[in-house]
Amino acid sequence: MMDKVGSWLDERTGVSQVWQAIFKRKIPLGVNFLYTFGAVAMFLFTLQALTGIFLAMNYSPSPEHAYDSVLYITNEVAFGSIVRGLHHWGSSAMVVVVVLHMAVVFYLGTYRYPREVTWLTGVVLLLLVLGFSFTGYLLPWDEKAYWATAVGTNMAGTVPFVGGFLLALLRGGTEIGAVSLARFYAFHTFLLPALAISLMGVHLFLVVKHGVSVPPWIWRRATTGQKKTGRR
Repeated sequence: MMDKVGSWLDERTGVSQVWQAIFKRKIPLGVNFLYTFGAVAMFLFTLQALTGIFLAMNYSPSPEHAYDSVLYITNEVAFGSIVRGLHHWGSSAMVVVVVLHMAVVFYLGTYRYPREVTWLTGVVLLLLVLGFSFTGYLLPWDEKAYWATAVGTNMAGTVPFVGGFLLALLRGGTEIGAVSLARFYAFHTFLLPALAISLMGVHLFLVVKHGVSVPPWIWRRATTGQKKTGRR
């Protein structure tokens, strides 16, 4: 029965081809743990999304209730402190892992042809991850978050030509207040996730399309052997 259902579904959706393209790809010789940072980053993003949904169910993005709602999550909601801790430390871990992933890609030279667009999408994803950290920092609405956001938005205001626009966009006015909190919440829970998920889809498609690159030391060994063989 299940085989018939699977065959019916596969004939109409091609799900088996997608499964084979993603999970049954050929991996070149020499791939090691350095190639796993991308998968770890995706796991952390999934963890952030799941814990973020839970936190959003109990959070109130208003100056009057934001801080109290965070205390409520931490002290009253079942497993709330654990979920908040996972979300808090997961955000820091995600920044570290994505930076390591970019550093490994640069070290291994896998940003070169034909993977330049894959590299560019990865750079934008790193910027989005930093945006997640920045916009999420204000949401607890405590004194540390307020003044850190004030410093961050002031830095954005110093950008030549567009600094005033960026400052008004982030704060929604001259000072940090209710509109600022609402905008940061909207950026953190709606805009940035939509951009990140869309760009991750493009990034993964390009990874599957071009495959995993051969480590440079394996490539050099192979090309050196070919040259020696040619000389003979």
